[in-house]
Amino acid sequence: MKYIAVCFFLITLSIGLNAQNQKSDSATSRIWIGFEYGANGTSEDLADRYGFLNHLGLMTGFKTKQNYFFGLNSYFLFGNDIRLTGVFDHLTDAYGNITDINGDIAALVVFPRGFSSNLTIGKILPFLNVNKNSGVFIHGGVGFLLHKMKIETNEQVVPQLELDYKKGYDRLTTGINFHYFIGYNFMATKSGYHFYGGLTGQHGYTKNRRTLFYDRPDEIVSQDTRLDIQLGIKLGWVIPIYKRQPKEFYFD
Repeated sequence: MKYIAVCFFLITLSIGLNAQNQKSDSATSRIWIGFEYGANGTSEDLADRYGFLNHLGLMTGFKTKQNYFFGLNSYFLFGNDIRLTGVFDHLTDAYGNITDINGDIAALVVFPRGFSSNLTIGKILPFLNVNKNSGVFIHGGVGFLLHKMKIETNEQVVPQLELDYKKGYDRLTTGINFHYFIGYNFMATKSGYHFYGGLTGQHGYTKNRRTLFYDRPDEIVSQDTRLDIQLGIKLGWVIPIYKRQPKEFYFD
């Protein structure tokens, strides 16, 4: 996390230095197709299941001449930190191992996985009037959030964890998602450089979508609304798309 923060600082510093030579008298409209990476910590109910999470996805939309932005961002959620414990304890033998169909020790691997897609509206506020297409970038919106545990046994066959049996363990959860972002957007006026970075947060109001957890067969699965919070940083690189300039013809 600290290395990502350092990279973000260096990028922001680079933006400030380059902006001195990128003056523009007017803002321009632009189609927006950006690749995004996010590094996020978890809080509230989400932190009971998962730790650090990565986001990788796209943000598409349109920036107007008035510096308003309207778009859609979608990303995959992934990581390695599972905080739930004891989920597979009832499948282990006296030695603490899970065995496959041949009686061999199974190599069970579990990851957090998910997906989110959100409508977004925002605005770029030019900074020090250096470049009217660049400045403080604020946006937010609402959408859909899904997360669960991905359970893998590689090429081994563990009957209790195959096909639909995985659904009893994966903790599939979905619901409405609110997101917000504040950072800096830099759009060069004479080259293809266009990128942004800043702080981001998401509040998911979700529910368990499984009616039974196989590791807790005697407990009723809660249908209460969960609060799944993610806080972190986001960096994006936008592919420049320009309108074709009209050709001029001269006649004698």
